[in-house]
Order: sequence, then C-alpha cells, then structure tokens
Amino acid sequence: MHHPLQLAYLGIEVPDPSSLTSFFGEVIGLIPGDAGPAGTETWRNDGKVQRVIIEPGPANDAAYVGFDAGDDATFDALVARLGAAGFLVQDGTDDERSARRVTRLARTDAPWGVAVELSTGLEVAATPFLSPSMPGGFLTDGVGFGHLVFATTAFDESHAFATEGLGMEQSDWLEMELAPGLELEVRFYHCNPRHHTLALAKAPFDLPQTLHHLMVETHGRDDVGMAFDRAWASGRPIPNGLGRHDNDGMFSFYVTSPAGFMVEVGHGARTITDDWDDNRRYDRISAWGHQPLRQP
Repeated sequence: MHHPLQLAYLGIEVPDPSSLTSFFGEVIGLIPGDAGPAGTETWRNDGKVQRVIIEPGPANDAAYVGFDAGDDATFDALVARLGAAGFLVQDGTDDERSARRVTRLARTDAPWGVAVELSTGLEVAATPFLSPSMPGGFLTDGVGFGHLVFATTAFDESHAFATEGLGMEQSDWLEMELAPGLELEVRFYHCNPRHHTLALAKAPFDLPQTLHHLMVETHGRDDVGMAFDRAWASGRPIPNGLGRHDNDGMFSFYVTSPAGFMVEVGHGARTITDDWDDNRRYDRISAWGHQPLRQP
C-alpha cells in the first residue's frame, strides 16, 4: 500500500471520564493505559501506551483524532500536502506531545468539527496487552487501532479534507433511503489495508455528537460473540445486533456507550489491496442482521 497512515488515538471529552470505565473495560475488553493528567483516563487495545484518551470537559464528543504518519518524511509530506490544500497546520506544543505520548505532532481542524493531529512515534507500553475479556486481542498491526465514523453537514468539504489533505482514497460509498424523504449517504476511506479507517456520514442538520461510532476489530469471531454477551448483560442499548456489513463484510454489532456514541466490535472485514477496484455504490448497510435489539 502507498498510504502509510494509521489511526493512532482518539481523544474524547466527557464531563466524567470514569463514567466510561466499566464500559470500555468490562464490555468492550480494552485495558487501562498509563495515567494521564488529573481526571483523564486512557485505554489500550494493543501494545501501544494509549489508544483512547478520555478527558474531562463539557463537549461529550470526540475532541481530536490522531493519525500516525510512520516516519519523518511522510509526516513532513502530509503537513505540506495539507497546507497546499488550504488547511492551516500548526506544530503541537511540548505539552501536547507529552500528553499524546508521541515524538512529533502537528494539528489542524477538520471540516467535520474535530481537531486532526498527525504524529510519529507513539510510545510502546511497558507491559504487553492482556485482556481477560478479549483473550484473542485486537487487530491493529499495520492498520491502527480501529476506524472512526463522523457525521457532518460539511460533507463535501470533509471529503476534500480526507482525500486532498490527508491523501486517503475512497473505498466505496453508501446511498440508501432510510425512510420516505430521509436519505443516508456515507463515504468510506482507506489509508492502509483496513477497508476504512475513516467514514463520513452526511448529516441533514447539526447533530448533538459528531462522533457516530468507533470500531475495534478482534482476531477471532468468538470474541465478537462474547463481547455481544457482555454488552447484553450490561443492559446498555444495542442499536444494531449481530450482522454482516455489505461493503466491508464485517461481522459485528453496535453498543451505545454511556456518553451516547456507539462502539462497533467486529471481525473479518475485507482488506484493501493495491489492485482495489471496488469503489462503487452500495444501497444497503448490511447483507444480513444488524437489527435494532434494545434502544435507549
């Protein structure tokens, strides 16, 4: 692949970070990362020091997303590319680099309303990833910690940011009618072998949260089933039960977090190859399943 970006970390701001502790730990199967500044909780799904950073604040939404450029040459090229595409890029401060646990950091504002950070050198954790709830671990090697989906009214501008600015390529797109007069359009973007690291949903109006969901992918199918059992036992809303997506083939389910955004736990998605030629329209979300089971 010629697009070395990986999803490095996600920063989320909620009034009480501890409200997500049992959700990420007991339901999803992540493990705590190193302690951050006062009131901040961090979570891991592999050998990196942190992947999800939960900070105290009023937004109740994603605050920033970090992409790992891999090396200095790619980092510099991406900063230049973003600038040439008309996006203002600023160097991260020493405090920001320290908090993100990275070597280099630059940041800009994405049109969908969340800061996007480019980084290199995300630290390796001092201990291996061992989760009693997710014994098979998560698929992250070479593809980053998962994928993110944002909803935005600035749909065209966000598409340009992802493709012209970050250099991602569109994998495929979804257009369908959810209900009479209500259309859904989602575009999916890859930057490594993962089918999509980023997806953008066209919002008809500003929504309370920009972050629709984050996805973590397991190594084993049974780990998805066991996570589903934990989600069911937790009493959390499950907007989409077990099913398989049509475009990426992911076997997964969605559970709503205490903060309102969803987490998708999945397995077995298609991968992007150098000869990918399936950038086409899909007219359904799922080949089967993903039915609503328990609503908020």
